Amino acid sequence: MNIRRRRKGIVGMILILVAAMALSGCAGGKSAADTAPGGGETDSGGGGQVTITHYTIDSPDRTFIEQLVPEFEKQHPNIKVKVEKAPYEQFDSKLQTLIAGGNSPDVTSHYGYGGFAEYYNKGMLLDLTDLMKEDGFDAATYSIPKELMEIYKVNEQTYGIPVNIYVTLMMYNKDMFDAAGLPYPPSDYEDKSWTFDKMVEYAKQMTVVSDDIAKTQYGVDFAWSERDMKPLYFGAEPYSKDTWTNGGVPSETYFDSPEVIAAYNKLFDLIFKEKVSPTSEWSKSVAGQNGDPFVAGKIGMTVGGSWILAGSNDFPFKVGVAAVPWGGNDKVRSNLFVDPLMILKDSKHPKEAFEWIKYLLTDEIQEKSIELSGGNPPVNTKAAEAYYKHFEGIEPEDVKKVIEGSTKYGFESYNHLVVHYSQINDMFINEMQPIETGHKTVEEVMPVIQKKVTEILNR
Repeated sequence: MNIRRRRKGIVGMILILVAAMALSGCAGGKSAADTAPGGGETDSGGGGQVTITHYTIDSPDRTFIEQLVPEFEKQHPNIKVKVEKAPYEQFDSKLQTLIAGGNSPDVTSHYGYGGFAEYYNKGMLLDLTDLMKEDGFDAATYSIPKELMEIYKVNEQTYGIPVNIYVTLMMYNKDMFDAAGLPYPPSDYEDKSWTFDKMVEYAKQMTVVSDDIAKTQYGVDFAWSERDMKPLYFGAEPYSKDTWTNGGVPSETYFDSPEVIAAYNKLFDLIFKEKVSPTSEWSKSVAGQNGDPFVAGKIGMTVGGSWILAGSNDFPFKVGVAAVPWGGNDKVRSNLFVDPLMILKDSKHPKEAFEWIKYLLTDEIQEKSIELSGGNPPVNTKAAEAYYKHFEGIEPEDVKKVIEGSTKYGFESYNHLVVHYSQINDMFINEMQPIETGHKTVEEVMPVIQKKVTEILNR
């Protein structure tokens, strides 16, 4: 699906993980078969049960797993599952507090600001390789594409197993296309006629700027990804290639390079030169601080994460999905957000935690999770067939083409792969705001960003 990463520091990690596994063994971590009632570790001295904790975000699209617990516990009477929750903004800080207090959860994902690289480099993750080997785990049994399993490998050691895959896609307002007399954009990623410039051409025909805000609408809102990842869409790489072999720590960054500056200018030109995209101030005035002007029916095309599909059944207009247009990078047109389930190094019951992970990956549970979560995209390709049919008024075949094409031309999100990402992200938001409001140019801001990224990475 994407360019693969391999990290450094494996010798040190092996020593840490060997020690952690040894401690886990001393604490009585056993397989589900080994902890039947009458034998094995207990939490309170009775029943032979152990309790594992799944730590997640306190939002309906994540806490739905509570509804899956009873059936799992019925099938595994020796394992109890406790769901620990935190708001998105507090996810990482609470996780650190739990670990520091000796109350480490067993299973989690990178649902906060921090990502896999940050967790890995802090030595928080358990190497799952031996558990998988002992269990005979085969990703194909759970219909997980092999390339997705490669994302969270470090020197051939597995530290996470994908459970959901979000891609970048385009959604478009069919009513606005019909009113402009435009053909719908293609869902096939192999259609080479669908380019960034073609998208701009369509956007101009749907854009109406008026002193009356109620009459104003724009042709496209090109969010695509985090601010530091956007240049990749045009083939400009802001981080050195060794980032993926240095444990998420690039030896060089190129945010002030001519190629990266040109890429940012092309995106900001949509707002200030072509005038086919809204300013952030206009979007807030139309949709509110946390709203989406596309959902308000004021945008013809929007490019962003596939979670925007989740509420499409309730949109007050007809919608379609399309491929992200080609922007100059022959290998990358989609920003991927693959959520893995990871077992933390301090888990006292890794084998039981692994049983819970496997349960969440089964065909039945992955398909059931689509409805319970409100539309989370499953990693299981069999369950994905149900996902393609989940959205009313959108052709399932189009959803399938877009998801498969985005996966083929995808690169995993930098926020999962670069260390200190929460600080990098905050810095980008602050420093790029003057560009977004039209008060500074890209040429003025990028040297400052280059300097600050270097400082953050050198901490």
